[in-house]
Amino acid sequence: MQLDRCLQLLALRSCVPHLSHPPPSPLRAFSAHYHLQSLRRAFHASSVASAKKRTMPPKKAAAAEKKILLGRPGNNLKIGIVGLPNVGKSSFFNVLSKTDLGKAANFPYATINPEEARIPVPDPRFDWLCDLYKPASKVPAFLTCIDIAGLTAGASTGAGLGNAFLSHVRAVDGIFQVVRAFDDAEVIHVEGDVDPCRDMEIISTELRLKDIEWVEKHLDSLKKTGRALGNTSLADKAKKEEIATVQKIYDVLTKENKDVRKVEWNNKEIDVVNGLQLLTAKPVTYLVNLSERDYIRKKNKWLPKIKAWIDEHNPGDPLIPFSVALEERLANMSDEERKEEEQKLGVTSALGKITQAGYASLDLIRYFTCGPDEVRAWTIRRGTKAPQAAGVIHSDFENKFVCGEIMSYEDLREYGSEAAVKAAGKLRQQGKPYEMVDGDIAYWKAGA
Repeated sequence: MQLDRCLQLLALRSCVPHLSHPPPSPLRAFSAHYHLQSLRRAFHASSVASAKKRTMPPKKAAAAEKKILLGRPGNNLKIGIVGLPNVGKSSFFNVLSKTDLGKAANFPYATINPEEARIPVPDPRFDWLCDLYKPASKVPAFLTCIDIAGLTAGASTGAGLGNAFLSHVRAVDGIFQVVRAFDDAEVIHVEGDVDPCRDMEIISTELRLKDIEWVEKHLDSLKKTGRALGNTSLADKAKKEEIATVQKIYDVLTKENKDVRKVEWNNKEIDVVNGLQLLTAKPVTYLVNLSERDYIRKKNKWLPKIKAWIDEHNPGDPLIPFSVALEERLANMSDEERKEEEQKLGVTSALGKITQAGYASLDLIRYFTCGPDEVRAWTIRRGTKAPQAAGVIHSDFENKFVCGEIMSYEDLREYGSEAAVKAAGKLRQQGKPYEMVDGDIAYWKAGA
């Protein structure tokens, strides 16, 4: 308003020499009005030009939505050993855990109740840190492993205590599927002969059938309650979206004949999938149990067929050949004897590789805390932020989180000491938004 008043005065003064004279004629009034419009246009053009000269900061790109991981949230995740009876599951569990908890026997269902053990995850980074700090205590990362009884054809309908065994599979977060690819007349096979592809088909079918049964019941229940849903309430819309997602899961299992983990889901759908705790949503690592002879010569007639089956049905799932017979023999030797035997045979134990693969399949990573008292690896889920990573040590570290002093293992390895890393400017202070990276070395600061 003030601007308009000033422009009007300017226009009148330019057209009317003396304001004390009588009011201007209509011609002079029109001239004043025309001049006023010209001044306004000139002022507007000047303002636009000035604004263009001032460079505005670029708009921040919208942050990409963080992908939610399939599976139960948390860092205390478990992996179960699954397979048909008499394929070497309990013997594998015993050599992996260095125990005799697994009931290994030459008849089906020797294992009834699941056995559990914590397996140290080998990590050369952890070993190097222990050599550097020479701590009084050394605590590596662990993988919790469960020995589950053998599944047979018809397990999804209760055959061979199948319902109980499948409930044990539902309770774990990932699967080691042991596949028998060795011939031994003294070790009976529940199906009569050795055929790894048929065995994998049986396990895959039983897990999928149980998921279909579970999802079908849940979908029917949702549809019954969904008949009265409206279109205005946000809660009703959310429930309709849930019904649509469960229907999509059912179609994946029944029409597409796919495991749930082999489909791309958005975050809302993943929340629904995780709530159902489906068997086919769990990551699978295939462990092919060979004879010692085949493992040493790295050759077996079934391996190409097994690989082809995985590529066709579950592409991307890892396959690791190993030999329970060799692992059992090596387990009874001292460290020196085992190294000599491995050098003589030209092979190494596959247990470390298997443990690392299982750990990675669960999207687990680790960070380290280091000092003369203790070097310790802390297990977290991939994508964990700094406060939650600190909370693994103690809840107060998360609740009263201030910041973390972080350096990478690679930087410490390169510079040789914490002081040198700090002098090089590689020690970073990270706040709440920081996402932990595998191998980070962290020192947490928390409030009182």
